[in-house]
Amino acid sequence: MSDVVSEQVKKFIFQSSPSKSEDGEVETLEILIPEQLQASYSFYTWPSAPVLAWFLWERRKQLPGKHVVELGAGTALPGILAAKCGAAVTLTDSACLPKSLQHVRHCCEVNGLLPNQVRVLGITWGLFLSNIFTLGPIDLILGSDCFYEPSIFEDIIVTVAFLLEKNPDARFLCVYQERSSDWSIEHHLNKWQLRCEQIPIDNLGADSGIDIHELMQDHTIHLLEITRVQ
Repeated sequence: MSDVVSEQVKKFIFQSSPSKSEDGEVETLEILIPEQLQASYSFYTWPSAPVLAWFLWERRKQLPGKHVVELGAGTALPGILAAKCGAAVTLTDSACLPKSLQHVRHCCEVNGLLPNQVRVLGITWGLFLSNIFTLGPIDLILGSDCFYEPSIFEDIIVTVAFLLEKNPDARFLCVYQERSSDWSIEHHLNKWQLRCEQIPIDNLGADSGIDIHELMQDHTIHLLEITRVQ
């Protein structure tokens, strides 16, 4: 039996609205994401990732010079977009999944991002190993569909709480797919002194002619901004 895993490349195109540009020019960014559909879930771009990427695209003028860290990056669409828009980006996935980290590097290479432009780091939620202490100052933390299983909710939250304690002016932007109305992170947020605000996304991409609900693929998806309780 062959060990070769078939790969397909998915293309994501982000465009600006001419009416939002001072000179009427349309800005366009194309990102290619290689996916391995027969491999682990981290090798596939879940519907939450394009939603977060579009949110960042509409705020791309705020990204240059910022240090952006993506947790559980997977195929890293939001983080790659941030890097293409001028942010200094660190893409992270579990230190226990070397193949996932290699795939993150592969996604960067496909988009012409070199190791000196984007750092890829193994960080396992809930474990405070040496890598997490090398991140340095952070402006923005990203998470796309990290809350997929209640057993790991607190591991994510405690990792975010640690990073926000070190970077009190930073925020965690998290997009997640609602899988059960019974699942909640409220208890963990209160325990770790974090607060959460839901950001409306119904009109996301509308100026560029994007139907955000089509991107969601009939899933219920939410965008949260999580910060420290001051």
